Amino acid sequence: MAELDGLLASIPIDDIAKQLGIDQSTAKAAVNQVVPALVAGMAANAQDKGGAESLAGAATRHAQRGKKITKVADIDTEDGAKVARNVFGANTKEVEKKVAAAGGLDPSIIEKIIPIVAPIVIAFIGNMLLNKQQSSGSSSSSESAGGGIGDVLGGLLGGGKK
Repeated sequence: MAELDGLLASIPIDDIAKQLGIDQSTAKAAVNQVVPALVAGMAANAQDKGGAESLAGAATRHAQRGKKITKVADIDTEDGAKVARNVFGANTKEVEKKVAAAGGLDPSIIEKIIPIVAPIVIAFIGNMLLNKQQSSGSSSSSESAGGGIGDVLGGLLGGGKK
């Protein structure tokens, strides 16, 4: 859970609230619903080897860009929408509705927050994966795609590989 707390702390809640014209508590509640949904969606995609390799590659590509994100203006929301489409696929609208309902939020807020938060989430995962590879001395994509990305996502979700 410490990793998830670190991820949530890296998200510019105040800036998101200003950008969307909502209060800070609503922005925080929405982010707290969206982040676990994105991580769980990525974990589901990483269940097969092809999905794991694709996700590991995307995460490591986003890792360096993520270090430059300090405010919403730094975020490529078109890229965030693409990340969300890759994670949720045809279920994107359904996921938005379920995430909103779970948090008692307006689905339009969730729809606006996902593309803002998705690049931060994937960059954070990429940095965790790179750190894991460096500490283990591994850089092979097959190893990073298998246990590596699964372990990182499992750690964020509060358990092992799930």
